[in-house]
Amino acid sequence: MKAKGIVAVILLCIVAFSGFACGGGGTQGRIAFVSYRDGNPEVYVMEANGSQQTNITNSQLSDLASSWSPKGTKIAFQSTRDGQSEIYVMDPDGSNPTNLTNNPARDFQLSWSPDGGRIAFVSNRDGNDEIYVMEADGPNQTNLSNNPAQDWAPSWSPDGCRIAFVSNRDGNSEIYAVEVEGAKQTNLTNNLSSDLAPSWSPDGSKIAFHSDRDGNFEIYIMDADGSNLANLTDNPASDASPSWSPDGSRIAFVRNDEIYVMETDGSNPTNLSNSPASDFQLSWSPDGSKIAFVSNRDGNSEVYVLDADGSNLTNLSNNPASDASPSWSP
Repeated sequence: MKAKGIVAVILLCIVAFSGFACGGGGTQGRIAFVSYRDGNPEVYVMEANGSQQTNITNSQLSDLASSWSPKGTKIAFQSTRDGQSEIYVMDPDGSNPTNLTNNPARDFQLSWSPDGGRIAFVSNRDGNDEIYVMEADGPNQTNLSNNPAQDWAPSWSPDGCRIAFVSNRDGNSEIYAVEVEGAKQTNLTNNLSSDLAPSWSPDGSKIAFHSDRDGNFEIYIMDADGSNLANLTDNPASDASPSWSPDGSRIAFVRNDEIYVMETDGSNPTNLSNSPASDFQLSWSPDGSKIAFVSNRDGNSEVYVLDADGSNLTNLSNNPASDASPSWSP
C-alpha cells in the first residue's frame, strides 16, 4: 500500500508540474506582439519572460493589432493578406487562420466581448467608419452606430451590454455609448473639446478617458452614464491612454512618453518607466502584477515589462527590428 501511495504522489506531482510548465492550458503568461523582424509586420507570441518568440502568422503582408480572446483559446488580428484590411482569428499557435469579415471595405480596431462570443470592430463598408459587431466566428455582422460621421475605438462594458466608442458626429471627438441590443446611443461627454480613448473600470461603473478640455490632454473619469466628471491628472504635461488595473484599484497612463500609474482618485501619480526615451502602448498582466509596454530606449521599438511598482525592468523582445503592441494572454 505504501508503494502504491508513493507512486500516486509521484504521478500527481508530474501532472501538477506539467500543468505549471505549460501555463495551465498553454496560454497563461504569454504575450502576443507585432514584429517587423521578417521585413513586414507579423504577429508573434512569446512567454512572459521573453523566451520562445514565435512567428504565428508568417505572411508576406501586414498582420497587426493582435488580441487574445477572453478564454485565451483564440487570437484575433487585423491583416491585409486578402488585399484589404480584414479581421482574422486563429488558434494561439497560428493554426486555423480564418477571415471573419471577408468584405472589400476596410475592417479594423477589433475588440472582444467579455464572454468571447462576439467581436466589435470598425468598418468603412458604408462609406465612413462605423462600429460593427459580429459573432466570434464571423456571422451576423451588424452596424451599431449607423451614422454618417466617423465612429471608432470600440470598447465593451464588462457586462457586455454596451460599447463605448468615439464619434465626431457633433463636430468634435466625443465619447458615446451604444446598447448592443437595441442600438440606443448616448453622448456621454458632450463637450466642445476632444474626448478620446474610453476605458471601462472592471466593475463597469466608471469610464476613464483623455481630453484636452482644459487646454492640454488630461485623464478624466466619469460614471458610466456620463455624470460625476473629474479631472484626475490636472497637470501641465500631456496625459493620455488610461488603462485600469485588473482589480480596478489603479489606472496606468502615459505622461509625456512615460508610463505612470495612479490611484483611481488621481492621487500618488508615479513614474514607472522613468526614461528619456519614448514609452507607450501599455498593457497590464492579468493579475495586475506587471505592465508590458513599448519603448525605444535601445534605439528601436521593443517590448518591455516591469513590475507594477516600476521595478525589474526587462527588455522582452530584444531584437534589432521594431516590436510593438503587446497583448497579454488571459
